[in-house]
Amino acid sequence: QLQLAESGGGLVQAGDSLRLSCAASGSTVSFRTMGWFRRAPGKEREFVACITYSGGATLYADSVKGRFTISRDNAENTVYLQMNSLRPEDTAVYYCAGSSAVFGNRPDRYGYWGQGTQVTVSS
Repeated sequence: QLQLAESGGGLVQAGDSLRLSCAASGSTVSFRTMGWFRRAPGKEREFVACITYSGGATLYADSVKGRFTISRDNAENTVYLQMNSLRPEDTAVYYCAGSSAVFGNRPDRYGYWGQGTQVTVSS
């Protein structure tokens, strides 16, 4: 079965940058759309960004526009999230997700999920 594995999280200070990676393994399946979501303490899962297979179309949450950049390497079945100018409110567990068809911000349309990587931003 296809599995997703996030990496790159950690503890940083406000204003710092992090680059998250999500690698797919265990299958020859290529996701048509991949996305990043996050869950902050006491809050519901929140959409962050998504990208189509070609990389030509992206979608970002208003809270991260201009600071985060999503990209993908289809040859390696890997999606990235470059996070700049991090803020304490970005603190959350970040999850990558994949879909064979959907392009959008609805988590219920993504059928594959990683276990998450913790991002903590101190003030």
